[in-house]
Amino acid sequence: MKRALDLTVSVSAMVILAPLFCILALLIVSSDGRPIFFRQKRLGLGGEEFWIYKFRSMVVGAETQGPYFTRRNDTRITPFGAFLRRSSLDELPQLFNILRGEMSLVGPRPDTPAQKVLYEAGELEKRLSVRPGLTGLAQVELRSDDDHVSRLKLDLEYIEKHSLAADLVIILRTILRFNGRGSF
Repeated sequence: MKRALDLTVSVSAMVILAPLFCILALLIVSSDGRPIFFRQKRLGLGGEEFWIYKFRSMVVGAETQGPYFTRRNDTRITPFGAFLRRSSLDELPQLFNILRGEMSLVGPRPDTPAQKVLYEAGELEKRLSVRPGLTGLAQVELRSDDDHVSRLKLDLEYIEKHSLAADLVIILRTILRFNGRGSF
């Protein structure tokens, strides 16, 4: 059922949001040039690596100018990129990752391979036992105000208790937060 929901929602969203994709692509090119998309290796189900796609929100070559993560007031983020990040619109290309089966709508956010060192014995295997998600419990509870320990606690809680009903609640909470009723 979860995969059927992922396919239905990702295909429907890509069709409905196609004009928005085009507008965002034009705005990225006009404000900061090409490329439009950013791609980065991430860890998927069972630790399998895949390329995650996002609308580019940072300067070209940002990965060579700093760490794999961003900080508040990161100078590598472009002015339009700041808007994309605040609105979470930079994440929309991950609908393609969902369609390809590399991600799900709901699950722990996928880590970079470099983040493997942050885990204690057994934690990484447990975290990689589910498909990573576009949104998840940690995102609706913490948004960007998280640290690894807080995020991991919620990710492991999700893994232990996940169900289709729980996923639908997380999707609803994500939509409500995105619509300005929460802390996005």
